[in-house]
Amino acid sequence: MVEIVDQTPPDRALVDKPLDVHAVGDWQATYDWFVAGKTNGELSGADLVALAEAAWWLGKIDESLDAFTRAHRIFVDVGQTADAAMAAFYLGLHTGLRGDVSKGAGWMRRCYHLLDEIPECAAHGFPLYLETAQALGRGDTDTAMASATRMHTLGRTLANTDLVAVGVLCEGKTLVALGQLDEGLALLDEAMLMVSTGEVTPFWSGAIYCHVMSVCHELTDLRRASEVTKSATQWCSPLPDANLYPGICRVHRAQVLQLHGSWDDAMTEALRAHADTVNVNSGVASDARYEVAEILRLRGDLAGAEESLRAAHELGADPQPGLALIRLAQGNTEAAASSIRTALADEHLSRSARSRLHLAQLEIAFAAGDLDTARRASAALTEAAQTHSGSGLAAAATRARGAVLLAEGKAVTALPVLRTACRQWQQLEAPYETARTRLLLAETYRGLGDDDAVALELDAAATVFERLGALPDIQRVAALRGASTAPGGLSTREIEVLRLIAAGNSNREIATALFLSERTVHRHVANVFTKLGVTSRSAATAYAFENGIVDPRRR
Repeated sequence: MVEIVDQTPPDRALVDKPLDVHAVGDWQATYDWFVAGKTNGELSGADLVALAEAAWWLGKIDESLDAFTRAHRIFVDVGQTADAAMAAFYLGLHTGLRGDVSKGAGWMRRCYHLLDEIPECAAHGFPLYLETAQALGRGDTDTAMASATRMHTLGRTLANTDLVAVGVLCEGKTLVALGQLDEGLALLDEAMLMVSTGEVTPFWSGAIYCHVMSVCHELTDLRRASEVTKSATQWCSPLPDANLYPGICRVHRAQVLQLHGSWDDAMTEALRAHADTVNVNSGVASDARYEVAEILRLRGDLAGAEESLRAAHELGADPQPGLALIRLAQGNTEAAASSIRTALADEHLSRSARSRLHLAQLEIAFAAGDLDTARRASAALTEAAQTHSGSGLAAAATRARGAVLLAEGKAVTALPVLRTACRQWQQLEAPYETARTRLLLAETYRGLGDDDAVALELDAAATVFERLGALPDIQRVAALRGASTAPGGLSTREIEVLRLIAAGNSNREIATALFLSERTVHRHVANVFTKLGVTSRSAATAYAFENGIVDPRRR
């Protein structure tokens, strides 16, 4: 432990050089200098702040918190209240990020008490960063915008570029949460410009990178996400792996790699991000584990996916929609539908979070034969995507509309919509999503009787799925290749239901045979009747025999 003599040591030779080194970001040199100086026993509050920051950048969180704590004590003792408040702020921030929420909140309360004692200064601005984040977390955009604007204004008044940049960032995030995407993204670009021109100090530069990457991921804005992630990766390259920012960057890089079809690389980045941050920031570690779960789910390792998702949840991640999609893949459609309904009941969800849930709800609704829910989910996605053309969200909304039309038996109308969705995903360089769209196109062409087009789409999709190791999708391609051409636009499941109807089975008997609930069977039967234009089981049975869905010899 370094002994503290007083606030201004008589001999500044020890600290002048490390403070200069600290100013240009050579964290290891700063840390080594101060640690070597412990025999002198002469470190001021400012010296300890520099040591705390250097230790934080090097991933030495315990030493960083200890140095900030001792700096805070000195600042209080010598009456440097603003500096004491800032030390308390960083203690609250770093302690909370590490997962000790109660202790972090205690430091923040101390920060506010100290700020109450002094006239308004830059130190009053930085706690507004956390106030904005907390307000957005509970859906209170009015409070979030008020805090962000005050931070921005205070920064302009005091010529503090960190406050200006973070204020602009928070204003942009709030506008995005309000659905004003063009205006919000323009402000995020402005904050990024301040970072790229060197106007923002390293800590807040990293924070801005992290928030912008997060917004890009939430909006499925693949182009912007790729650009920002590439820039952030370059910015993080000199930093030690133990630092928080490289871990955050790796999570976002994993998300981009997954969408661009580099699943092995995405898995590597996510696992490394988890290992590097699990003792530094539980939130980042949980995001990394969630990403691992997603890749495992897509590859058909449902046990591994659920194990990883539970680990993510223990670290603080919301398990939805991943858990619902795992239940769907396990064949438990009712549990999947219930999970999504529960998740969507949260009134404080952001637009982007709600959209991700609607995407999962759509998939689950199709499996359950619940076209009404599928229509509502599709409409919600279309509304959310209206303000952000050219994004993955827009492509997903287009595909959803086509899928609903196909499920309604409107293959002719669905075809141009699904073609557009496929083109949108191709332009975004998202091979897996393109391949999934091709499967819908294959079903559409089958309904129109174009077997050559069916084969082309299935072959193209299979090539991607096999390269990625997407086993469930590979099996789906095989099922579609083996399915006979079904009239009326019936899905494979609906053909199974119709055959059992023709065999004289009741809904309860069909549910038992297909391991479905009676409610799900009722929906499938209703869809079959709608697509075939019949109103009775006997008419549906006649249709099945007349169109070769059931062997006529079974009459």
